[in-house]
Amino acid sequence: MNLVLFGANGGTGRLVARQALDTGHTVTAVTRHPETFPADHENLRVLAGDVYDQALVERAVSGADVVISTLGVPYSRKPITIYSQGTGAIVRAMQAQSVRRLLCVSSSATDPATRYHDTGGGFIFEKVLKPIITKTIGRETYADMLRMEVLVAASGLEWTIARPSGLFETETVTDFETAEELLPRQYTSRADLAAALLAAAGDDRWVRKTMAVATVDPQPRVLDLIRQEAFSRG
Repeated sequence: MNLVLFGANGGTGRLVARQALDTGHTVTAVTRHPETFPADHENLRVLAGDVYDQALVERAVSGADVVISTLGVPYSRKPITIYSQGTGAIVRAMQAQSVRRLLCVSSSATDPATRYHDTGGGFIFEKVLKPIITKTIGRETYADMLRMEVLVAASGLEWTIARPSGLFETETVTDFETAEELLPRQYTSRADLAAALLAAAGDDRWVRKTMAVATVDPQPRVLDLIRQEAFSRG
């Protein structure tokens, strides 16, 4: 599979690239900072560029089988556009180059209609911490993710929107679940998210669907998760 990856230098993007290369795929990793990208492989091409550069994005996706976006930025109270505008550039490039398969990463907290579903986190997490995050430091993030989801769903492409829960780190892929729309769990390992994206890329059952991804075990500490989420996205 010839895979093009945007957000390649983020925490999730690096894992997608590594897992894809380890399983025999060819990867084009698009990053603004190619000098810091850690992978070195005969099937890897690292392309320096910005997702806001439409001409570069079109060159990047030309000939691709699958495009994966793990674009992300830290929480901010300032307006955020990377999810909607960055993914919009990817969508336009794919349409221009007749590339059909797109997977992008959103969040289980994106959709206002479902963001407060019970994940089994207990009263403090469900009724106090989660509303505080989504209504304050995470408000701009989730608003732009929702704009991204709307434009992707209307793109006419063969899309899958992945919705992980609170992202955390594990050394390897662990025990995780996927389901349409929602899962009653709080957390998602980045390694598990990367594995789920790659599995869904070759699975027609996930075309034009939203895929919840959640880790079964292990589970991080809530305070560690909040600290990590506040300063690291992608």
